Amino acid sequence: MDVLTENFSLYAKGFLGTLELTVYASLLALALGFVMASFRVAPIGSLRVVGAVWVNVLRNTPLTLLFFAVLLGLPRFGLVLPFQLFAVLALGCYTSAFICEVLRSGINTVPKGQGEAARSLGMSFTQTLGAVVLPQAFRSVIPPIGSTLIALAKNSAIAGAFSVTELLGTYKPLNEMGYSIIWTFVWIAVGYLIITLSISALFNVLEKRWGVAR
Repeated sequence: MDVLTENFSLYAKGFLGTLELTVYASLLALALGFVMASFRVAPIGSLRVVGAVWVNVLRNTPLTLLFFAVLLGLPRFGLVLPFQLFAVLALGCYTSAFICEVLRSGINTVPKGQGEAARSLGMSFTQTLGAVVLPQAFRSVIPPIGSTLIALAKNSAIAGAFSVTELLGTYKPLNEMGYSIIWTFVWIAVGYLIITLSISALFNVLEKRWGVAR
């Protein structure tokens, strides 16, 4: 218990760092995932290709390698940003590929007749997707989206290796100060549990309110 009480500010700083990474990267992943899912089901072939390439490249690239590509590659093109923002970009883009596939699977569960009926009323593809298909698809993908964002929260631990303030990285200074490594990691694990269980609780509420009845 001493390791927590005597270093609460350090733990708090790491916890808030992980929380910020999780929130910002989740928002980016949801936005990009929605766009790419729209591309993947679009009637325009070039958009489907862009969506497919985005998903296949990012989903099959190790996240650590993606961190290196973003943190070391973008500055070569003159894009110099804070390390935390680079981490958000890497986490958000990586997770967006999984969000995209989750949304696409939900879209595929919507009967084709729904889209055909909307188009027969003169609705465009964008109107059909936004007003008819996605609202129905969203109901079936709430649980997998929650699981994907929980994985994102845990993946944020990689950012500590790239000079980003986050929860797992607190073990280094605490270990140097001679604290028990076991209790150090116990309280780190508690911090991650708070974040992941909060995400789980949020999506349980969303599922009860808008999910598909079972």
